[in-house]
Amino acid sequence: MTMNGEYLRVTPAELDHALRDPDWAYGLAEEAMDATGEGDDTPADARHFTTHQTWALLDFLLRRSVFPVDIVNGEEPLAEADDWGYGPPRYLPPARVRLAADALRVISYDQLIRNVDPAELTRADVYPLIWDSPDCLEWARDLFTDLSAFFAAAAGAGHSLLLWID
Repeated sequence: MTMNGEYLRVTPAELDHALRDPDWAYGLAEEAMDATGEGDDTPADARHFTTHQTWALLDFLLRRSVFPVDIVNGEEPLAEADDWGYGPPRYLPPARVRLAADALRVISYDQLIRNVDPAELTRADVYPLIWDSPDCLEWARDLFTDLSAFFAAAAGAGHSLLLWID
């Protein structure tokens, strides 16, 4: 069984509804996940985005760079939500999405992986434990680029993001 990082763009009204009714939000997330891939949306057009199994690597790299927003795990709990896989969802309000998008715009993946030794990832027990070659750091490059585009679009629309590990 794999663990995947998941994101859902929501409007301010949808976030308010989700905070009052996390079960409704879960249904919205399931609908969006089921629709993923049907329309070949670009990350900027997508409502749902996944970083697949790279979430832990991205979390490690972003924390190491002292990124200003927790864009992997979210920052605010979604009310009294049940687990959506590996714990309850969290969210980022529009202002935090905007801050993250602005910070993503000025950091490159090359900057994130600069001076990272794959052995660091193994020692830190970063999921999944595949850190046996220098090339392994390339694994998340394309998803980081797409995640940046997803955040930029969400910020541009004034959206919040729901985040969870599934």
